[in-house]
Amino acid sequence: MPGSSGASSSSGSERFSCSRTRSTLGPSGSEDTRDRVGSPAAMTVRRGLVALGDSITRGRGGAPALGVHPQSWALWLAEALELPVTVLGVDGAQAADVLRDQVPRLQGPYDLATLFVGANDARSADFDTAAFERDTDAILDALELHAAEVLVLTVPEDLGRPRAGADVLTVNRVLHARARRVCTLEDFKGRRVMLPDAVHPTSAGMVAIADRALAALGSDRRCQADERDDLVARARYAAWYARQELRDRRRRRAG
Repeated sequence: MPGSSGASSSSGSERFSCSRTRSTLGPSGSEDTRDRVGSPAAMTVRRGLVALGDSITRGRGGAPALGVHPQSWALWLAEALELPVTVLGVDGAQAADVLRDQVPRLQGPYDLATLFVGANDARSADFDTAAFERDTDAILDALELHAAEVLVLTVPEDLGRPRAGADVLTVNRVLHARARRVCTLEDFKGRRVMLPDAVHPTSAGMVAIADRALAALGSDRRCQADERDDLVARARYAAWYARQELRDRRRRRAG
């Protein structure tokens, strides 16, 4: 949601560093190098973080798990970086939808833009590699124009029940080839971080994704989620997860 923000309780003074700066010629002909992402000067002129993607980025709904309240990984990331955030993600979005519906809503300059797309493409029966490449290129071209830094998240390989299959590998090859900075999620799986549908993260999983994004950005900050790991919390979580597994099995039988 536009304007959502939060402050990290991390004791480190580091924000996050940008691996590259963009240099242009100013009106006088001298080199004008943009402020690094997240620097105090940049914060005065940029609009923080913008997140494009699907339901994983939108992050609506869900239930608390292990003491962690449900919210988008993009919100956790913005809070850790102390940036205002605009979430443009839409449930069910594929790359073509992001290009058609979300890219036109960009209002940069932003400090950071994130793209988490491909899960719905890979699960689609009519997945088109060439179209995905074309749409991803166009999205990233637009993000490069609107943001000082762009972070692309890959798709977990263990995607979906039933599993999405080889198209996930194709999606990730495209994302790695097109992106300058990548947060790798290929190995992201397990009961603590993923719901039984193996598509949507748990509330703790949203935090884990944000922490990976922070690491990919070169930040030493981590989210302050206060996840519980005591016996009572684990027992409650196990019972809750068993109910979710039963619900998911019923969903698949009905489908």
